[in-house]
Amino acid sequence: MQPRLKELITKEIQPSLKEKFGYRNHYMGPQIYKVVLNMGLGLDGNDSKIIKSCEEDLANITGQKPVVSKFKKSISNFKTRKNTNAGLKVTLRKNKMYEFIDRLVNIALPRIKDFRGLNPNGFDRFGNYTFGIKEQIVFPEVNFDKVDKIRGLDITIVIKSKSKEHSFELLKKLNFPFLEKRSN
Repeated sequence: MQPRLKELITKEIQPSLKEKFGYRNHYMGPQIYKVVLNMGLGLDGNDSKIIKSCEEDLANITGQKPVVSKFKKSISNFKTRKNTNAGLKVTLRKNKMYEFIDRLVNIALPRIKDFRGLNPNGFDRFGNYTFGIKEQIVFPEVNFDKVDKIRGLDITIVIKSKSKEHSFELLKKLNFPFLEKRSN
């Protein structure tokens, strides 16, 4: 069964973007390629119990087992050693990606305390959007009673597009709650 968001993109959003930007076909328009979730652990990366609990949380949030990432080099000021655990990451593609974005926009983001909107300056020069969430407990899949420490997540949405503006329009049509730019 096709996810609800994927169906919405193919039937409504792609044709409206094609008309707005004057694409010759819908393949020229912005398309979401993958979603990457990253949870940095820092000094807690050496404790196997903490890694296991964070791994369970990320697996519940995404529906996919995370990979443990390692430090590439030793830096004494950050107290890191080469090849020790740095954090966890998950890459979502295809249907799981669309289901995650749907849950993120409609369930998780509205549950954030004092949430005013996402910063529209989070786009890089290729049109990918990155933002952070300070608490992993905003996702309903995480059991609040079993969480030992509140940790943050970095979420990167990789978008194949011509520019930042095209990516911004795609995410805006997907109901991402961006901050409105005010002029004083």
